[in-house]
Amino acid sequence: MLKIASQYNNTLKFTPLICRSFSSENAPKKTCLYDLNVKYQGKMVDFAGYLMPVQYGSEGIQASHKHTRSHCSLFDVSHMLQSNIHGKDNVKFLESLMVGDIQSLPNNHGTLSVFTTDSGGIIDDFIVNKTSLGYLYVVSNAGCRDKDLALLNSKLALAKKEGLDVDIEVLKERGLLAIQGPLMMSILQPNVDIPLDQLYFMTTSVATVCGVPNCRITRCGYTGEDGVEVSVPPSAAADIVDKLLESSKGALKLAGLGARDSLRLEAGLCLYGNDMDETINPIEASLAWLVAKRRRAAADFPGAANILAELKSTTGRRRVGFVSRGPPARGHTPIYSKDGNLIGEITSGCPSPSLPGVNVSMGHLDRQYVKSGTQVQFEIRKKMVDAQVTKMPFVPTKYYIKK
Repeated sequence: MLKIASQYNNTLKFTPLICRSFSSENAPKKTCLYDLNVKYQGKMVDFAGYLMPVQYGSEGIQASHKHTRSHCSLFDVSHMLQSNIHGKDNVKFLESLMVGDIQSLPNNHGTLSVFTTDSGGIIDDFIVNKTSLGYLYVVSNAGCRDKDLALLNSKLALAKKEGLDVDIEVLKERGLLAIQGPLMMSILQPNVDIPLDQLYFMTTSVATVCGVPNCRITRCGYTGEDGVEVSVPPSAAADIVDKLLESSKGALKLAGLGARDSLRLEAGLCLYGNDMDETINPIEASLAWLVAKRRRAAADFPGAANILAELKSTTGRRRVGFVSRGPPARGHTPIYSKDGNLIGEITSGCPSPSLPGVNVSMGHLDRQYVKSGTQVQFEIRKKMVDAQVTKMPFVPTKYYIKK
């Protein structure tokens, strides 16, 4: 039995959560940082089958959001699925499931990509890093864990029959810390043994963090800010967080899922299950750049025929951004043209903490209306609200890119 619950704070609404009636068999799991989250007064909710903090103590989501933009925040994202794919055929194996080009990546570089169905729909989005140690390090969504593993394992069985050298190592219970914000480098550098000024956006390195060896630092994140994700041994995760908080002297604060959602929306980043799913292909999701040039030429990925046809199409829908004022649009809000035609639907939306008085949202819109500046209307509580199509991101991103 499922029901939908929503978390509110300071008029900023967190993305709806799926809450379940639990038995001992299907109770939500705890990450290795659960006890630490409770210690710091994390307000725990069920998210993707895990007990996760939506916010901490009395600090609201908007305040946490703004602290990330101005200082730095640490997010527990240990619920994400982390895995290593080993063997000399690991690139061939993973590319058979996705639209990206791992083969051309330099060592210790990564890329965002998507698994696709045979009809071109998006099974999940993930980041894959090609490490200098020979394995591929993959991080994918917690909510898609079961179907991702089913996909990988079924393909692995076929690969083994074909004589491919490949194996999957799931990094069970390993901690994952997202440290995001303009002060990230000054906070983290004294606590690591690698030069962070040489670690650029979408690159990765093994490192010692707060004296703990065998951690992996990847320059990426889900906020639009400069940041890293740090994979750490579960037994050391809480101690590392405590040490980072203490050494930062207040510049680093814990932040929850509420702020993470509003931050990613301002950055124009998709949330799986809202802005994309198995009924949406990468082109409709405005993620055509994920379909690598080499893969387009070879047309050797799942759903290639439909995806490549959508690339050439002048019809259908595309994901675009909107700004509005007044009541904010939420997921499934209908979008109308100025002459009253139903032309799309909102997939994510919230009041922008960074842009006072402005609501930001994204949704899927008929192709003829996707030009920036197009005036549209949202139907919110049976009233029409004016909105405008705009370019994304809504707030400029600050990724640490090599110049």
